[in-house]
Amino acid sequence: MKSFSELYKESGVDITAGYEAVSLMKKHIARTVTKGVLGDIGGFSGLFELDLAGIKEPVLVSGTDGVGTKLKIAFLMDKHDTIGIDCVAMCVNDIVCSGAKPLIFLDYLAVGVNRPEKVAEIVSGIAEGCVQAGCALVGGETAEMPRFYGPDEYDLAGFAVGIVDKSKIIDSGNVKPGDLIIGLPSSGIHSNGFSLVRKVLDVENQPLDRYVEELSSTLREALLTPTRIYVKPVLSLLSKVKVKGICHITGGGFYENIPRILPADCAAKIDYKAMTVPPVFQLLQREGNIPTREMFNVFNMGIGMCLIIDPADADIAIRHLNEYFCEKSAPPAESDEQFDEKISLRAERNSSASTTNEQKEQFETISSISAANEQNEQFEKKSAASAGIKQIDNGSAESGDAKHINNGAAPWTGRATLIGEIVPGEKEVILC
Repeated sequence: MKSFSELYKESGVDITAGYEAVSLMKKHIARTVTKGVLGDIGGFSGLFELDLAGIKEPVLVSGTDGVGTKLKIAFLMDKHDTIGIDCVAMCVNDIVCSGAKPLIFLDYLAVGVNRPEKVAEIVSGIAEGCVQAGCALVGGETAEMPRFYGPDEYDLAGFAVGIVDKSKIIDSGNVKPGDLIIGLPSSGIHSNGFSLVRKVLDVENQPLDRYVEELSSTLREALLTPTRIYVKPVLSLLSKVKVKGICHITGGGFYENIPRILPADCAAKIDYKAMTVPPVFQLLQREGNIPTREMFNVFNMGIGMCLIIDPADADIAIRHLNEYFCEKSAPPAESDEQFDEKISLRAERNSSASTTNEQKEQFETISSISAANEQNEQFEKKSAASAGIKQIDNGSAESGDAKHINNGAAPWTGRATLIGEIVPGEKEVILC
C-alpha cells in the first residue's frame, strides 16, 4: 500500500500527486541515460560509475544555478517545457568553461501545488537540456510548499558534476596580449537580466502572445527561447586546438564575466561592431532608453560564450566550430509540404524584411582579423540550410516555431566570430 495522509493533504501537500509526477517524468528521464548510470529514479541518491579511460588525474568539476525571474514569463504564458533547458544550461555551460565534460545533473523543483502534468512538463525540458549537454539526469527533488509559493508558481534550480583530466584544466594562466577572442552566438536573452526585461517591457500588463515584426516572432517566443548549451561544440573544439580561456556570458554581461578569466596584466578589447546584436536587445535598448554600456553590463548581446585563442589557432577554431554547428543543427525530418507551409506563413509576415546600413555594419569585423571572419560567412548559410532554415534577403535566418525543434531548443543560427583581442591592461573590458 502506497503512503497516504489525509491530514497532510488537507494542509496542502498531496503525497499521491508526487507519486504520479514521478511516474510521468520517468519517460523523460530515460532519454538522458548514459553509460555510467546505475540504478533507477526513486532511490535516496543517484549513482554514476566513472569511466576513467584516458584520464590520468581525474578532477571533478561542479556547478549550480537557477533560472531566475525568467520563470515569471513561463508563469504568465503557462508554458513550462523549455524552462528546464535554461536550468541545465546555466550549470553545464559553467562547467565546460574549465574544459570539463558534464556527467550528471540533479534538479530541485519547489512548487506551490504539485500538478503532476506540469511537473512532468518542466522535467521534460530538464531532460532535453541534459541530452543536449550529453549528461544524465540521475535524480532530483520536487518539494510541494503550499502558501510559500502561489498555486501556479515554482522555483527551479540545478546542480551538475563533470570531469576533466587535471593536465587539461583551462585556467587562463597562459592568456597574454595578442590572443584573440572568439564569440559564440547566443539564442537570445538566455536566462539573465529578466528583472530589467520585465520592467522595460511591462510584461505583466502587456500581451506576450502578440507578433512583433522586429523580432519576427511573438514576444513570448523571443523571451522564452531557451539558453543555448555550448558543451558539445566546445568539447569538440578542445580536441582540435588549445583554448586558453572560456567565459560564459551570464549575469553581469561582458564587464563582469570576461575579467574573471583574465590575468592581472591583461584587458579584453571588444569591438561590438564585429558582433551581430539580435533584434530583441535592440528592442530592449530602445524601449528602455538603456545606454550601450549598460546593455553590455547586463545582457549577453548575442554572444553567449567567449573563447580565448592563440592567433595561430583562430582560423582553425572558427572553421571547426561553424562546421560543427552546421553538422549538428539539423531538425527532425519533416515533409516538404510541412516545411513549405511554415516558410510561406513566415514569408507573409516578413515580406518587407531588408538590411539597413547599421545591420550591415554589425557584420563587419575588427580590421586585423576581418579576413578570417569573411571566409566563414559560408558556414552561417550552410548551417541555416541544414537546420531547415531559409535565408531571406537580409541574410538573417527564419525558421518555424522553435518548439518544433529539440523540444523548444533554438536551432544553431549565427556563427562563431572573432570579436576582440587581449591587450595590456588591468582585468577590464574595453568596448570600442
